[in-house]
Amino acid sequence: MRAEEKEYKRVNLDSIKHSKPHYLMETGGNSLPSGPDGVKRKVLYFYDPEVGNYYYGQGHPMKPHRIRMTHALLAHYGLLQHMQVHKPVPARDRDLCRFHADDYVNFLHNVTPETQQDQLRQLKRFNVGEDCPVFDGLFSFCQTYAGGSIGGAVKLNHGFCDIAINWAGGLHHAKKCEASGFCYVNDIVLAILELLKQHQRVLYVDIDIHHGDGVEEAFYTTDRVMTVSFHKFGDYFPGTGDIRDIGYSKGKYYSLNVPLDDGIDDEGYHYLFKPIISKVMEVFRPGAVVLQCGADSLSGDRLGCFNLSIKGHAECVKFMRSFNVPLLLLGGGGYTIRNVARCWCYETGVALGVEVDDKMPQHEYYEYFGPDYTLHVSPSNMENKNSRQLLLEIRNKLLDNLSKLEHAPSVQFQERQPDTELTEADEDQDDGDERWNSDSDMDIDEDRKLIIPSRVKREVIEPETKDPVCSMGVDVSPMPIDVPTVKVE
Repeated sequence: MRAEEKEYKRVNLDSIKHSKPHYLMETGGNSLPSGPDGVKRKVLYFYDPEVGNYYYGQGHPMKPHRIRMTHALLAHYGLLQHMQVHKPVPARDRDLCRFHADDYVNFLHNVTPETQQDQLRQLKRFNVGEDCPVFDGLFSFCQTYAGGSIGGAVKLNHGFCDIAINWAGGLHHAKKCEASGFCYVNDIVLAILELLKQHQRVLYVDIDIHHGDGVEEAFYTTDRVMTVSFHKFGDYFPGTGDIRDIGYSKGKYYSLNVPLDDGIDDEGYHYLFKPIISKVMEVFRPGAVVLQCGADSLSGDRLGCFNLSIKGHAECVKFMRSFNVPLLLLGGGGYTIRNVARCWCYETGVALGVEVDDKMPQHEYYEYFGPDYTLHVSPSNMENKNSRQLLLEIRNKLLDNLSKLEHAPSVQFQERQPDTELTEADEDQDDGDERWNSDSDMDIDEDRKLIIPSRVKREVIEPETKDPVCSMGVDVSPMPIDVPTVKVE
């Protein structure tokens, strides 16, 4: 089924007004001082010391502990001292309801491992239970990672930083009314909605191996958000992201999908990434960029099948940074957790303009990185199924689509909602964490492979139980102009 034939569960942006920011791009798209890419940026980093304690369950490949491992590397490489470190303010129910349905958020707030058996109908309705299990502290986890992404957007909107980082965020599969692909709350959509208060246009770029379906779906019919996803396509979760899915109505040509096959390497990836993103920046001229840095596109990922090096993955971060546009860096997938930590540590250095040594410093998780104890790992010799001819055809097709956008869409300036207010609760945090029980995590991650068959997720239509808004794909304004602005406290 072509995307134009679907009814999308999307957000309505008509009520999101914006003011003209002082750095609005009149030429070339640069919002920060121009200069060589080596120019330092003001970077703000969100981290909650409790995030590593959340546990999806025995054998589950998603391990929030990887965020704590990343933080430990940042601390011992001395990178924390180069940026502001903030504890995220937890997102409240009504913050989450800017995008998500009230009853879905209420369900997440109240369900527990002890009560889930009494809510089987809702578990099925909201797609919670297998890939997206109920675990202790589930809602607090959602509040934490969403709070970091929303907070990053707020800080960027206020001009308090050039780059904001939330490695706990980037959960791009979550839908308005259901969980999907290890994701419960779509922090990316919530962050973009916040950025749209200040910016005419926001660009979303996704380098996770999986298609960024939840974000694309949310903004499929608007020209104020362009989504660009580079992903494995063909008998692979979530089954969406065909190159022919280009957006609909006002959003036509504002969704770009770059479908790739197994074994894509650095050279082939950049052959597509750099010219496509360059053209996007030229014709769309975003006021802010959100880059989802899912690390399951790295070589050797437990659930992935690409062959990118850490430097190759980070080159995408470096390239986006070079445009000098306010940038929100988020995490995402990544299931060989030692490589996830390596990648996001290195990419934090790229954001800061600081080169980090390959030799890893001693730290509390040092044994995870043996036998070499280095930051970088070599790609494998796996077959690259992406021929140069295939890549050329993809590149030409997408550049042709972009050529149909003659200029950036205009949005009439008018009075808008007040910005989400800042709080002073997120003071710099220390990085002291208790040692993780390696017996319950590292052994599972490195020695046991959870086999999750590739599949296309099938929608279960239940008219008698589904929220009518979700099942009908009705436009719902997440921030009505006559309702007071949500305040993150």
